[in-house]
Formats: sequence, C-alpha cells, structure tokens
Amino acid sequence: MDIAQLTRERPLVFDGATGTNLQTQDLTPDDFGGEALAGCNEYLVRSKPSAVERVHSDYLEAGADVIETDTFGSASIVLAEYGLEALAYELSKEGAAIAKRMALQFSTKAKPRFVAGSIGPTTKLPSLGHIGFDVMRDSFYEQMAGLLDGGADLFIIETCQDLLQMKCALAAAQDLFLDKRTRLPIIASVTIETMGTMLMGTEIAAALTALEPYDIISAIGMNCATGPKEMEENVRFLTQTSPKPIFIMPNAGLPENIGGQAHYHLTPEELEKYMTHFVGDLGVSIIGGCCGTTKEHIKHLSTLAERITPHARTIDWTPSASSIYSSVPMHVDPAPVIVGERCNTNGSKKFRDLLLNEDWDAAVSMAKEQIKEGSHMLDLCVAYVGRDEVRDMREVISRMNTAVTVPLVIDSTEYPVIEVALKHYAGRAIVNSINMEDGEERMAHVLPLCKKYGAAVIALTIDEDGMAKTREKKFEIAERIIDISVNKYGMREEDLIFDTLTFTLGSGDNEFRKAGIETIEAIRMIKAAHPQCRTILGVSNISFGLNPHSRHVLNSVFLNHAIEAGLDMAIVHAAKIMPLHKIDERGRELANEIVFDARRFEYLEAA
Repeated sequence: MDIAQLTRERPLVFDGATGTNLQTQDLTPDDFGGEALAGCNEYLVRSKPSAVERVHSDYLEAGADVIETDTFGSASIVLAEYGLEALAYELSKEGAAIAKRMALQFSTKAKPRFVAGSIGPTTKLPSLGHIGFDVMRDSFYEQMAGLLDGGADLFIIETCQDLLQMKCALAAAQDLFLDKRTRLPIIASVTIETMGTMLMGTEIAAALTALEPYDIISAIGMNCATGPKEMEENVRFLTQTSPKPIFIMPNAGLPENIGGQAHYHLTPEELEKYMTHFVGDLGVSIIGGCCGTTKEHIKHLSTLAERITPHARTIDWTPSASSIYSSVPMHVDPAPVIVGERCNTNGSKKFRDLLLNEDWDAAVSMAKEQIKEGSHMLDLCVAYVGRDEVRDMREVISRMNTAVTVPLVIDSTEYPVIEVALKHYAGRAIVNSINMEDGEERMAHVLPLCKKYGAAVIALTIDEDGMAKTREKKFEIAERIIDISVNKYGMREEDLIFDTLTFTLGSGDNEFRKAGIETIEAIRMIKAAHPQCRTILGVSNISFGLNPHSRHVLNSVFLNHAIEAGLDMAIVHAAKIMPLHKIDERGRELANEIVFDARRFEYLEAA
C-alpha cells in the first residue's frame, strides 16, 4: 500500500468514530460478556462480533477507503484493567481479521478498501514515569503482531498524548518489521488539546520535529480532542512544513456534556466544508472522522473526495531538534545555535559535584540557568570514573525530559548510556558523537540507535590516524563519514553535524599555530560541498591555558570567524561570549593574529 500514490489524485478517506457507532446499537453488559467487561469495546470482537461488523459495514457503505480495527485499546496495558491482558495478541488479531473480511467484501478493482490497525495511546504516560519504555514497547509489539497477523494493511498510531508513547510504539513497529521481514505503512497522529498543545505541553512543531526523522512513518497528522475549527492553525502549520503527507481526523466539534453524556454538534455538511478547505486550499491528503462522527459524516467526506484534488503543497522544512515542548532549528540567523556546555562532568566542577552528591534537582536548576543565559540547546554528559553512568543518565535525563524546555545533546562514549538517554527523552535529541578512530566500529553502534530513536548526530573529524589537523584531512574524513552514514546506515545529510575540532592556540606549540584557520577553512569546505550538513565547534578548547579575560576575547573573535565560514552551532558558555563591539581594538587585533597565525617574532642571533 503506497499512501503517497493513493493520495496523489484525491484524498484518502478514513472511517468515523467506532465508539459513537457502537453507542447507537444500545449494547447491554451481556453483549460485552458481563458487567465486569462492560465498556471494553475491544472485547466485542469476541463477545459480539456482529456489532463490530456493523460499524465497519456502515462506514464502508458510506464510502470509506480505510476502516480502522476495533483495537484502539487492545494493548495489554489497557486490557489489564479488565483482566484480559493475556488476550492482547488474540483480540488484536481477531479485530484485524473482522475488518479485513469486511473490507474485502466491499472492495472492487476501481475502489479497493483497506484496513488500518488502530493503536491507541494506552492509559500511561511514560514521560511522567507511569511506565518504562521497554514495558510499553513490548505491549505495543504484541498488539501490532496481532494486527499484522490478522491482515491489517497499515498501522495508525493515534491519539498520541506523550511523544514518548509514540516513540515506544515506533520502536515496537521497527522490531516487529525486522522480525517478520515485512513492513506496513504507518500513520502517526498526535492529539492537540484545546489549549493548543498535546497533553504534555508539546507544541505541534516539536511533535513534527520528533517524528519526521522516522522513515517508517508514511504520514503525520492529528486526531481527536477538538473539531476542525480548533485544528485549523496547526493544520496550516503541518501542510506548510511537513515533508510527509498530512492526515487529519477531527471530532464532530467540541463535545457538550448533556445528562452526563458527550454530545457532538458539528453536522456532516459543516465537516465537509472544513475538509474542503483543508484538502483544496492547504493540501491535506488523508481525512476522516473521530469522536462524534457518524456514517453520514463519512458519506459527505467520501463524496468530497470524488471531486477534489489535494492542493499541491510548497514545503518549508527546517531540520531541527526538539525538547518535549518546543522545536529549535539546527541553524538560526544570526548564527550560531548556542549549545550550553556546563551540564558536563568533564568541563564543569559544579555540575560534577552535584552529580557526586546526587543532587538531581540542583542539576536541573543548573540546566535552567543556561537557558536563561541564552542557550538554545544543552550538552549533557554525566560520565565519571567509578560511577554507574547508565544509572546517572537515567536519573538526570528523566527529570530534564519534562523540566527543560530546550533540546538536549547527549554526550557519551558508552552505547548503553546513549540508548538509555534516548529511551527517556521524548523530543528529538542530538547524539555527541561519532568518529572513525576505530574505523566504522563506533558508527556501527551509534548510528543504528540514532535511526531507531530519530536522533541527529555530531561527527568528529577523527580517523585511524588520529585527530585531523589540516583542512584537507578534516574534509576527507567528513566525506568518508557522510558516505558510510548515508549509504550504509540510512542517515540523511541533514542528520549529520560536523565538528572540525578545535585545538588550543595558547600553548605556544608550533604544531598548533595554524589550528584555528585550518578548522575554520574546513568548515567552509564542508558547507560548500554538503550544504544540508550542519557544523558545530566546542569553542572553549581554542583558548585553553590562557587567563579568563583572554579566553573570553579569543573565544569570541574565533567564534565570529567560524560563523562567517558557515558554522551553525557552538558549544559554549553563552554568558562568556562577548559581542565584538565590546572588545577593544587592540584585543581584537591580537586575537586575529592568533587565529590566523599572523604573529611576528624577532630572534637575536647568538653572538
């Protein structure tokens, strides 16, 4: 099933609300298998399959191209509330089989029908510590295995409230596809509440940034919570920025509580009007109905789909990283993106002492201080000899996930530490780093993790001969890393951030006199040949060994020249970078002489 191909000429139409349709059937507790199971719609595939068949037939008769399985809550996490967790695989498979049978009955050569395996968010929020990543991933895996074996044509991971929920589900899908040696299209759909964000406070831009890197996702969109009116601005954002097709499935307006029941008042004609705008003007290519929508709503959408072509979208996509809350581009004007360096045990005694004292709250406060100072992202390293780095990373990042508003750069040499960080981080992280010191060994471990969890990665210009010192060698290593990362591990050039390395200019060592200019020119070469790649430097190394004031001056002048060469990002202490106009003329002159090796020395010959 090729979603992009199917939606080229007309929008694809999903069905309407399963629960709304079931409510019209006046089901009794006996239909559910008894009082203890009343309300467990997923068990109806076994206790009263005819009710589920009626839901499907109603929407198929209304013209839906895709019907969703009655498995929204068939993960063991949800079924455990009814004591049915052991049936998760079976109920998922039976739900998919019923839908597949009905879809085949209505399919024709001119209008094939498809089955979407419905995967809801469960009742747990991993970002709040309700459940562990692996436990949730295993539950989704079991559910998805049943849906796949039952005949689903695609998966829809829907009504997502926490991006970490979505990451658990996507990890499960990746593992399932690998195990089964197959692959289905996936639609990833988040829920934006009436306050304009997801339940965890996630903006739509952050959700798109976190999900876009996953190549197993075929379409991205929104469903539930609100009607189409409340969705419009977020729909507009997605259609203008998402490289993937857009899926929109609104409720039939905002619900009104009448006699303890939710009532939805958006008419089929009103839904059609909004969707005409979304498809014809904005370019939405997959539409359907969520809570409160009936077969009449879907009939109107089906009629609409026969007479409208999705508007051709002009996409303005910017590669970014994100926290659970907001998205930050990996290039800003004016540059650079500032990556705060102080939450690093290798460079900050204060942060190291907090780690040793296990003062986690103070460590988070230190992160927040850097944001106030102007950092756009934060480097995070918890490595310390003799301590359990995996445990420390889990303790720190699980707190920073919901407490820190900017994206994190995960800084570690240990693969298990990187993975535990990515499992506890809802946003899109950057991993620091890969290199070719041992050939492909490090890349072979780190890049699959970046692919699995949607992360970008910093690449250092180091190979088997050590740290590259000349511009030509730095560029040569970057070319090797790009070739292997893209062609062997499936990364994109926009996922790669190159660090051309900084060496101290204050040591007096002749070997490093040209280190500054070589680093700057290497940036220029990489950006010219690979404009989609990003560049980054740990600026402070350039001035190591000098007094504090001299360090601030040299760092600031060097950074300015690197930006002119194309530097996108800088790992620095934001508060210690000085605007050039605040540095006296002589200070700038001396710093330039050091950076460009323009120093003049006079020697007295021996008598």
